[in-house]
Amino acid sequence: MTKLTRDELIPRLARIRLLSLDVDGVLTDGGLYYTDSGEELRKFNVKDGMGIKRARAAGVEVCIISASSTPSIVHRGKRLGVPHVFVSVEDKLQTLTGLCGELGIDLAEVAHIGDDINDLPVLGKVGLPMTVADAVEAVRDEVRFVTERRGGEGAVREICDLLVRARGV
Repeated sequence: MTKLTRDELIPRLARIRLLSLDVDGVLTDGGLYYTDSGEELRKFNVKDGMGIKRARAAGVEVCIISASSTPSIVHRGKRLGVPHVFVSVEDKLQTLTGLCGELGIDLAEVAHIGDDINDLPVLGKVGLPMTVADAVEAVRDEVRFVTERRGGEGAVREICDLLVRARGV
């Protein structure tokens, strides 16, 4: 798929009403940490968090959709004020389509950032499919924009800053 430059991306971002985010490999670096008791931990980037808050303040709805069931994802979403956090999701497209119906948003007005093959169905249907620099090749081939930063290292902030800029805020 033909990639957009940053300058080409800005007017497209101006039409986005909902930013949909995967977690592992997008909001995190994809690494999982385990305690001796078996508790699973993730490291989130505070810069991504600030970007999400700024995008929401600029009027962009944000949702988090993850196949994982780890409670830390729900806690992170709450801390950022993200009202739509979905975990243990087997069909991300169905979940996103349902949310869009509730919010009155067309899939053409959605940007999704995903990094692995379970994101491909969503990336194939949204108006602006995007990924992180270290996404799997199959995903990089199917998106319109690839961030300069890797997942968990400010990639979401990169997109959020562009969203805010696109709104002239």
